Amino acid sequence: MSVRLGERQRPEPGILVVDAPPRDDRTSHLPEEVVLFAEIVSDESAVRDRESKPLKYAGAGIRHLWRVEEENGDPVVHVYELDDTTGAYVATGIHRDKLVVPVPFPIEIDLTTLFTR
Repeated sequence: MSVRLGERQRPEPGILVVDAPPRDDRTSHLPEEVVLFAEIVSDESAVRDRESKPLKYAGAGIRHLWRVEEENGDPVVHVYELDDTTGAYVATGIHRDKLVVPVPFPIEIDLTTLFTR
C-alpha cells in the first residue's frame, strides 16, 4: 500500500498502520488515515528511508515514524513523533532488544527474535 501525498507522490512504507475501513479496490491511503509508518532501511533504500520519506511524511502531518535498521547484525528501532511546533520529527527513543512504546498504541516487541545470525 502506498500513501497518497499528491498526484505524483505515493511512497510505499515498509510497514503501514492505518485507521480506515478495508476496501477491496484500495491501493493507497490518505495521510490522515495513517497512524504509523515504518521504514525498513537497506543499503539500497538508506537515503530515501532516512532523509526523503520522513520529510514528505512530516509535511503531510503523519504523526508517528519508526525506522528499523541493522546494527552489528541486530535490529534497532528508531522511534520518532511529529513535533507540532516545528512540523518535523523528533526522536523519542532508540530501541534495542525490546521495543516498548505507549503511542500511537501500546505495543511491546521482542526485537531479539527478528533477525537470525
